[in-house]
Amino acid sequence: MRITRFALLVLTIAGCTSKPNSDMQQTEASDEFKTYTLSNAAGMKVTITPIGGHVMSIQLPDKNGGLTDVVLGYDSAKEYIGGKGFYGSTVGRYGNRIAKAKFNLEGKEYQLSANNGENSLHGGPGGFHNVRWTGKEITTYEGKAVELTYLSKDGEEGYPGNLNVKVVFSLTDSNELKIQYEATTDKTTVVNLTNHSYFNLAGEGNGDILNHEIAINADKFLPVDKGFIPTGELRPVKGTPFDFLQPHKIGERINADEEQVKTGLGYDHNFILNKKSPDELSLVAKVSEPTSGRMMEVWSTEPGVQFYTGNFLNGAPGKGGKPYNYRGGFCLETQHFPDSPNQPAFPSTVLKPGETYKTTTIYKFIW
Repeated sequence: MRITRFALLVLTIAGCTSKPNSDMQQTEASDEFKTYTLSNAAGMKVTITPIGGHVMSIQLPDKNGGLTDVVLGYDSAKEYIGGKGFYGSTVGRYGNRIAKAKFNLEGKEYQLSANNGENSLHGGPGGFHNVRWTGKEITTYEGKAVELTYLSKDGEEGYPGNLNVKVVFSLTDSNELKIQYEATTDKTTVVNLTNHSYFNLAGEGNGDILNHEIAINADKFLPVDKGFIPTGELRPVKGTPFDFLQPHKIGERINADEEQVKTGLGYDHNFILNKKSPDELSLVAKVSEPTSGRMMEVWSTEPGVQFYTGNFLNGAPGKGGKPYNYRGGFCLETQHFPDSPNQPAFPSTVLKPGETYKTTTIYKFIW
């Protein structure tokens, strides 16, 4: 287990109905659109809204000390209602795709909402990215944190079981955004939670991400069909444009004349992480951006990560009205594998009554 020293954090709650004090600041008019801001001693700030469990902003200094937001999104919490792109969202019940929007579990077929052709994507149109979570400030042994909770009722978006979900966001003086997920159910179900932040370490809306350099700790990846459903093959990355065991610029091979690059319209694939044990908190990826001098490490207990390069960004406006253009952000969505409920050879995403789903992901920033 990787042990990190945590320091006391300052939490700002925006939109509170109570009178602000030195640790509370009202920045939105309505409690309905509450936001929480975590700050650390290095000047890093992370803002979260219970609307869809979105990470609204991650503000970081650059090598010269200038503070810049490095995640795509919207200016206000209200704009995340029905927003497109899953910017910074908490994704569930099932991150990524389930083929033909259905699966069998304990002899029963469950039909889900199809929202990606014939497939279900990121929990369906009424998934966790489009619900109102209950948020509160908590104090953990790591210091101040934000806790979001949600009860996903039996049958919601077609999934079985009443699922109680908790997500805790904390920020350390080591510049780590730590996200801890936990869930329990009263009926056997499937669960695969993740965060869908789009990163641009040069600053959100500040050009494309093709000059970012990335290394991914994975010897294999999952090829997909034209519907982005894994074929079931675990393909070695060696000798392919998917070999990021050594750092490469994202744009170096993203338009390669290669079958899976063409099928994915770039990178939109699950990488199978190298792990000593299934639940090990291990290194997922390292990313650097030369102009700003910013670097990011991703650590997780999950077995896979979806590397996505903003191939469907189309210039729709984001913060400050800036267009988020094609390949203007990348995602590293830690996860179990896509379509696992229909592919028994993949690590199981089944959760039964009496069990507790737990997973942790850390985004660590360096400048």
